[in-house]
Amino acid sequence: MQSPPIKLLTQELLDEVAASSRRSPRQRQNYNFHDLSEKVQRFVNVLQPGTYVRPHQHLRAPEVNGFEFFAVIQGEVGILILNENGQILRSLRVSAAGPTRAVELPEGTIHTLVALTQDTVILEFKEGPYDVGADKDFLAGFPAEGTAAARELVLIWEAEFK
Repeated sequence: MQSPPIKLLTQELLDEVAASSRRSPRQRQNYNFHDLSEKVQRFVNVLQPGTYVRPHQHLRAPEVNGFEFFAVIQGEVGILILNENGQILRSLRVSAAGPTRAVELPEGTIHTLVALTQDTVILEFKEGPYDVGADKDFLAGFPAEGTAAARELVLIWEAEFK
């Protein structure tokens, strides 16, 4: 029986994923270390300034813990915690250079984020398995990706961190 391969998170890998994120219309790109069916989701998410992450929360089945853990390993991100009306309750600056380098959000926390530097890399952990239809519960009233309204929101959210 062959053992599973050892997986490495190298700067070369991050540079490749970052280049892909810069070419993406979404201005972000994931690289999964897990298979979608695995119990622990672990991946890097590379974000570029201007990417729009529609406000959402994670609501999972009772047997699944809906937490989301972010560790910034390159660059800087702004995380916005919102209420059910979309009002900002708290803003968190998370940076590879500290003083806050990681955040764990409990299940049901409505949030979005903005990349504050080019090629920002977040290492994320969530309980799986991944279900595209149930992974995110988007907050009503926010625009879809790729719209002018979404681009305007990103500018407003980025200003929270200036």
